[in-house]
Amino acid sequence: MISNTRYWFLLFLVILVYVAGMFVTLFENDSAQFAVMAMRMFQENDFINLFKGPEEYLDKPHMHYWLAALSFKIFGLHDWAYRIPGILASLLGAYSCFGLGRLLYNVDVGKMASLIFMTAQTIVLGNIDVRTDAVLTGFTIFGIWQLAAYVNKKSLHNILLGAFAAGMAFSTKGQIALVVIGLPLLCHLGYTRKWRALFSWKVLLALLVFAITISPMLYAYYLQFDLHPEKIIRGRADRSGILFIFWEQSFERLSGQGVGKNSSDYFFFFHTFLWVFLPWTIIGLIAYWSRLRTFIKLRFAYNHKYEFLTLGGITLIFILISFAQFKLPHYLNIVIPLFAVLTASCLYSLYQFSKSKVIKVVLGVQYFILSLVFIFSVLICFFVFKFKQPIAYVVLISVFAVIIYFCLKREAHYLRIITLSVYSSLLLNGVLNLHFYPNLLQYQAGSAMSKVVEKNKISKDNILKISNGHTWALDFYNKKPLRISSVESIKGKKDFWLYVTDAELKLLRNFGFDWDKQYSVDQFRITRLQAKFLDPAKRKKVLNKMHLIHIY
Repeated sequence: MISNTRYWFLLFLVILVYVAGMFVTLFENDSAQFAVMAMRMFQENDFINLFKGPEEYLDKPHMHYWLAALSFKIFGLHDWAYRIPGILASLLGAYSCFGLGRLLYNVDVGKMASLIFMTAQTIVLGNIDVRTDAVLTGFTIFGIWQLAAYVNKKSLHNILLGAFAAGMAFSTKGQIALVVIGLPLLCHLGYTRKWRALFSWKVLLALLVFAITISPMLYAYYLQFDLHPEKIIRGRADRSGILFIFWEQSFERLSGQGVGKNSSDYFFFFHTFLWVFLPWTIIGLIAYWSRLRTFIKLRFAYNHKYEFLTLGGITLIFILISFAQFKLPHYLNIVIPLFAVLTASCLYSLYQFSKSKVIKVVLGVQYFILSLVFIFSVLICFFVFKFKQPIAYVVLISVFAVIIYFCLKREAHYLRIITLSVYSSLLLNGVLNLHFYPNLLQYQAGSAMSKVVEKNKISKDNILKISNGHTWALDFYNKKPLRISSVESIKGKKDFWLYVTDAELKLLRNFGFDWDKQYSVDQFRITRLQAKFLDPAKRKKVLNKMHLIHIY
């Protein structure tokens, strides 16, 4: 379907884009927040208690923070070290897509599935703006692959590896991991009628492996919460960490209790999918619809030529998460591996049966997506944040020339679809990682102010803030969380620094405070971009300031 030389070359370029993203400044809020939580573990050598700032943290289990803290222990406190576990988990996810594609179809489908997974926009972004989902996604698809292999082959090592993966995923984000693994497997068992695989001593051994894998996380929850019923967590006392992770967590997410509500739109994930699976979105939708239509024609009767694991798993997971009252785009990351395998099987079908009309339409769509990426790249590099170095123009024009060459090269349609789709992802994320994000993050006050602190050799132990507002980026890059104080408690004190907003600066003036040094940086919520911000002529209108002042 695609030569090994081209396949590995494309995969090599994809990995280069990932590596470039490793060194981007951490985003607020979640990435920087989780990095600070892991930093506290590392610095205090406390791997039991989870804290979000001064507050004890119940919402998510420990595994993501343990892995990040372990990376800090090995490599030191660096943003790229924080990202290493997520990237390794994504590589595991890519290999698992290959394994599952090969298991359900053949080697060619497996190779394409891993490439599609690695270039899906939300997966690339998830390794830059690293949250718990990178680790969750890697281990869930590994678990699905291994447990599906057990169903087909009855091999002991497959079910034990699957149980271990399920335990790691559960220890990363809780019950959703078991749902994401369990629903596709139930679809696979139901469609293939291989229910007897469940009635085996191997299943009991797998449950034991799962229990052993999650036991460190449960023990940590027990020590932090169950042993201390007097603690007030989210306005309630007598909180059991073990009960929470086994029962309460998912219901809070579905109802919006505890974490709050941000969307009652039941179609949120359907329109979000249109961008998170780029540049494969249209092919993915064609794959889903054509497979659904096939099963409807067959009345879902078993046919060895087809598999129901991906289609059924995607459908059920989509329906379930759509009813949650708290929704974020990266929640879709967990279904991307299944979509990658399903989409790869569709591409293989187009290649195998040479459906010329369909394949020409698909190629036309991919040309259109590539053209949008071209336009977006030009706008970013020549309008939003203009290039400052002449060499940047040379590099971008060279990349454009290579892509145009493959656009004009006379090759089989399916080969052009694959190559141009991957190049769309490479161009988009290359521009984002190497140019857009570095310029954008100059407007993230916390990380920008940390450079001021370093340049002026300001004592990090001597910086305070007078509100409970989070300062994750400054905390991480200072390698020390800011201490919280109040206007009343700092009256009469001298020789210290305050990190304040515009409003707090006015408040201090009204209270008669004076300072002899002041450093100011621009502040914008970079994860919520606006048209005015992207327009250089209007950018200043939406910027705020953060200030570091010396009270003498």
